[in-house]
Amino acid sequence: MISHTIKYALASKFVDGVFVSTDDEEISKISTSDGAQVIPRPAEIAGDTATTESAISHAIGWWQEQNLTPDIIVLLQATSPLRPTGSLDEALDKFKDGGFDSLLSISPTHRFFWSVNGKVARAEYDFMNRPRRQDMNEADIRYVENGSVYIFSLDHFQRTENRLGGKIGYTIFPEEFSPEIDIPSDFTLLEEIAENLIR
Repeated sequence: MISHTIKYALASKFVDGVFVSTDDEEISKISTSDGAQVIPRPAEIAGDTATTESAISHAIGWWQEQNLTPDIIVLLQATSPLRPTGSLDEALDKFKDGGFDSLLSISPTHRFFWSVNGKVARAEYDFMNRPRRQDMNEADIRYVENGSVYIFSLDHFQRTENRLGGKIGYTIFPEEFSPEIDIPSDFTLLEEIAENLIR
């Protein structure tokens, strides 16, 4: 997953440098051999309770120590590895042309959402007029944050300490690119999806 993500980043004509933040020796070796630079992540922000924003903040501090000041930062989560070919350049074009502070990749979902309050379930759609998938218009479609690509300006992050905010743009990945890896069985599922997408 790490190699796959590094190669995706390196394929972009706009990316000047690829960095992997980690405290793991094996991940460091893989990252270096695949052409990325390693940002040594401190143990206190490397555990399960650490936030992605804390790793970004540390990376920015590390860059500044190295006299690197990126105007635009791209965050690629290795656990959301399904990305269309060329989609990073397309997303960066949208980010720059739209004058956005931040941008994320989203995917359409045709699922019907419900919320629950105590013992009561409430539909977030009109189940009396349930639309067929092929009849859904743009207003009916919901989108999920697929976790694959985030783009934000350095200035925005330093002001908000968040990858998202301000004027937020988006790039749409097809629905089949939306699954993420949260549990071990997800990896097997994504491998099969990736094989079908490559064919």
